[in-house]
Amino acid sequence: MMNILDVDIPKYIEGVGTLKAFDGKRHSGTPYEKEGLKDYGIKKSKVMKDLEEAIRQSGLTDGMTISFHHHFRNGDYIVNMVLEVIAKMGLKNLTVAASSLTDIHVPMIEHIENDTIYRIETSGIRGELANAISNGLMEVPVLFRSHGGRAYSIASGELTIDVAFLGVASSDIFGNANGFSREGNNDAACGALGYAMVDAQYAKKVILLTNNIVPFPNTPCAIPQTNVDYIVEVEAIGDPKGIASGATRYSTNPRELLIAQNAADVIEASGYFEDGFSFQTGTGGASLAVTRFLRDKMLKKNIKASFALGGITGQIVKLHEEGLIHKLLDVQSFDLGAIESIQRNAFHQQIDAHYYAGPGVEGAAVDQLDIVVLSALEVDVNYNVNVLTGSDGVIRGAIGGHPDTAAGARLSIIVAPLIRGRIPTILDRVNTIVTPGSTVDVIVTDHGVAVNPLRTDLIENLKSAGIQVFTIEALKEKAEKIVGKPKPIRYDDKIVGVVSYRDGSVIDLIRKVSR
Repeated sequence: MMNILDVDIPKYIEGVGTLKAFDGKRHSGTPYEKEGLKDYGIKKSKVMKDLEEAIRQSGLTDGMTISFHHHFRNGDYIVNMVLEVIAKMGLKNLTVAASSLTDIHVPMIEHIENDTIYRIETSGIRGELANAISNGLMEVPVLFRSHGGRAYSIASGELTIDVAFLGVASSDIFGNANGFSREGNNDAACGALGYAMVDAQYAKKVILLTNNIVPFPNTPCAIPQTNVDYIVEVEAIGDPKGIASGATRYSTNPRELLIAQNAADVIEASGYFEDGFSFQTGTGGASLAVTRFLRDKMLKKNIKASFALGGITGQIVKLHEEGLIHKLLDVQSFDLGAIESIQRNAFHQQIDAHYYAGPGVEGAAVDQLDIVVLSALEVDVNYNVNVLTGSDGVIRGAIGGHPDTAAGARLSIIVAPLIRGRIPTILDRVNTIVTPGSTVDVIVTDHGVAVNPLRTDLIENLKSAGIQVFTIEALKEKAEKIVGKPKPIRYDDKIVGVVSYRDGSVIDLIRKVSR
């Protein structure tokens, strides 16, 4: 066969396969309907005229799965904005696969009631939405996944996302996007886009929403243009006050500072506190305060960390800039200090959630952790931890990366007050098992320290350092002597939540609370 340039081309070559003759046509043009594009004075643009048009172009239909990320936390506008348009379009029975949901997403209740939303998969739910679901709002139980478990389910194909709606602080007209901007406005910067990056890579269609279109190419980018199908320019994607608050706080509480000091002492005596160690501190006042006490010990002993992982805070950034931590691996920037750092520090690297904590054979950053410090709502005598439901059995938290980091780190420390609101923290059995006791090493409270009996090495190291080690049963009895034993929660038979472990297996169930 002859191509358009009169070169004789064979139809087939053994070892190469079937050949196609060059016809002179340009095949690199925009794949989008011309009438759906917003005019930016340039032919090749993915910017649509509005959100409804982008949804139509994506092919979203009844029964499909849509996803969102929670980097904007309680300042997020994206979820409510998108669901309002979808509801007006009349779409029904959708699965919402959000990385996490917060107080601001209360309008989802209406969308569940009008059958726009059929199922939810997420790491956590808070506020009125969580309370409504705990009281039986949904016909189908919510499926809770850890951050690593969610990323792995997406990458493995267990969770298929039809359309991902991702809010970004900046994007060019081809879809190179980031959680901050070095051009245009930066009023909705959220820092790392670790959860959005996974959705962008694996979703069938990806729609970006932004209030900041910048010149091509937008560099650096967390989400490349090759992972983006449509872009919608909106007035605002989130409230900066909600973006940079709520997840973390700088504690001045004497009890939390005591717990943090105790935890830092445990780390120092553990055998893992040596030059080049790696660590992560979770959210919560006591957990975050550990960083402050570790700094003093690192300076005193001239010890430096190789890297810090996870949701990065301003405290961690300060240690990095002081030269005490070599590199930062950031899946979610927790405050303004971290957001500003990721824009200027070469060794402050944003990573996606699969890289962070996916349990697949590829390996994850959590598997390189030496030490992790995590908070807890409840712990039981078998060292199982609950971070998802309150003492009343109502959903009020998130799994996050709790079980991922506990499983990966060489030393996992759980910090919690012995008593919270006149209710013991240590129980015979936690209301909801999120992190199994087999992956938990030390419990640190304001009334003492308990070590998992399986870790005889830690028990010896702590005792040698003069740290008194209690049994978990002794701490439980101490709490009950002060406030008594809590009455058991009454549940109905209806299951409102399924708690998935990081490998996709079911670790516990959440039932509707009896009233």
